[in-house]
Amino acid sequence: MTTLKNYLSLVKFSHTIFAMPFALIGFFLGYFYIRQPLDPFNYTHQWNLNRTIGWGPDSNIVSWRETGLKFLLVLLCMVFARSAAMAFNRYLDRHFDALNPRTAIREIPKGIITPKNALTFTIINCILFVTATWFINNICFFLSPVALSVVLGYSYTKRFTPLCHLILGLGLSLAPIGAYLAITGQFNWLPVLFSLAVIFWVSGFDIIYALQDVEFDRSQNLYSIPAAVGKVKALRISELLHLMSAASVVGAGVLGHFGWIYWLGIMVFGGCLIYQHSIVKPEDLRRVNIAFMTANGIASVVFALFVITDLYINK
Repeated sequence: MTTLKNYLSLVKFSHTIFAMPFALIGFFLGYFYIRQPLDPFNYTHQWNLNRTIGWGPDSNIVSWRETGLKFLLVLLCMVFARSAAMAFNRYLDRHFDALNPRTAIREIPKGIITPKNALTFTIINCILFVTATWFINNICFFLSPVALSVVLGYSYTKRFTPLCHLILGLGLSLAPIGAYLAITGQFNWLPVLFSLAVIFWVSGFDIIYALQDVEFDRSQNLYSIPAAVGKVKALRISELLHLMSAASVVGAGVLGHFGWIYWLGIMVFGGCLIYQHSIVKPEDLRRVNIAFMTANGIASVVFALFVITDLYINK
């Protein structure tokens, strides 16, 4: 039990709360499409990838059994991909983590988990992720290496670009479009808008989180937006990214013809974004963790609940 707890801590399992709700949004967008294909969210933009590429028929599943199985597989894919990405990040950054007082307490620097075991854990989760996609559909299986290259590749980006926050956002943004593809096998612009919202949202709050390590990053020649432009300008960039995230969910609401419940969800989501910027100041970073974990956790979970409820009632 202790070993399991250590590995859950290694990958910060509680942080799954950020991307998982958006994966559920993507899944239920697809679910309600295949249940009511003639009552869509402007499905003139629909493109059946499986059929076009010749990898098999579309995935118009209506049975509860198959839908439930795909739902479980999507959840497993989220867990496996994220666990692989986090474990690899901890493995790759172990030397930097040991030097940084804030991160020296992590499992690898403290000797709780060896680098070899962390890398093995990463490989196992990658294999499990690809295996799970094989049981979903062909398009997800063939795109699984692309997804892994993004989420694993992020760990290298702090070594050469301050845009690393956007790469992290890109990795998490695969959740809604990936879940949508899992159940429909088809491309649509609506889940892409939710993916854009995730990119800007995650990038914005990761910049806030990186404010804690400005001096350390500069001393180790590591790249981040706060280290590159300073705390004040970094917060302005974060605000701009969060404004773009809010614009993306508004655009999704218009394109998807959502009801009033969705728009209430946007108000909650936007309120959480405003709140985190109101409590973090360049000269006062004491509440960064509240902004990072609490505000964003509430934003994603509550917004997803409103979106899925609106889909259930109005679609």
